[in-house]
Amino acid sequence: MELGLHIADFTFPGGPPALADDLSRIATTAEDVGFAKISVMDHLWQIEPVGPIDTDMLEAYTTLGYLAAVTTKVDLLAWVTATVYREPGLLAKAVTTLDVLSKGRAYLGIGAAWNEDESVGLGLHFPPTAERFERLEETLRICLQMWSDDDGPFEGKHYTLGRTMNVPRPLRRPHPPILIGGGGEKKTLRLVAQYAQACNLFGGPEVAHKLEVLKGHCDAVGTDYDAIEKTVMFPLDPGADGEKVDELLGQLEGLAKLGITHVHGWVPQVSTITPLEILGKRVVPAIAEW
Repeated sequence: MELGLHIADFTFPGGPPALADDLSRIATTAEDVGFAKISVMDHLWQIEPVGPIDTDMLEAYTTLGYLAAVTTKVDLLAWVTATVYREPGLLAKAVTTLDVLSKGRAYLGIGAAWNEDESVGLGLHFPPTAERFERLEETLRICLQMWSDDDGPFEGKHYTLGRTMNVPRPLRRPHPPILIGGGGEKKTLRLVAQYAQACNLFGGPEVAHKLEVLKGHCDAVGTDYDAIEKTVMFPLDPGADGEKVDELLGQLEGLAKLGITHVHGWVPQVSTITPLEILGKRVVPAIAEW
């Protein structure tokens, strides 16, 4: 099992003038102590319960480009991209650019989007749920085509591309891994089985059931269930002095027994660095063999 760091709160004591340095310090520490992935949210306003709506929030792909420059080993992704916030051709190009400039460390994390308030507030297109899922599937098809040898046109219900040329190609082969966020049993997990290399679930009593549903979709479409990376979004709180480490290890062990191989989460007081160091010293080595 591996750990990943989700950076969802950019309100640090030094404020915006120190934000770049704080992010660099957090990311390099997480990498040094053994975290496997670092992600940021694809939101434009802060979300509850992370913090008040008007606290600091950075645009995801600009931030990931910065993180690519200050790290060398961790995988990088938006957890998860709101599919309707960017046209698919531009999104495929952004992830390709991130992959090339990070020397092959990009994932495409993506979902159907849900935050209508920020979309309406900033004038972004936010269609009804059914259409967002249709657009998500077309976006996945477009990205896969742009990451293939086929640079021909794409004609879908919602998107039309005259030529899917994408140069340079991503460094990862056959393409940057795709992680689809969410546990919807009829649509989301079917899309995971059909298009993705990783799923993301939320830790809780339904994880085992969701994995069974995913396996059923994999069997239906002929995908190797075992080849899909099973990830869970879960709070990683070791306690201020490590007093919660044993409890956390027990929870992680339970997830490992279900087949979860990557636990990804936010770390309280991450800007102090101490929680990352505790996790790196006491949790990362303990779960490495699970």
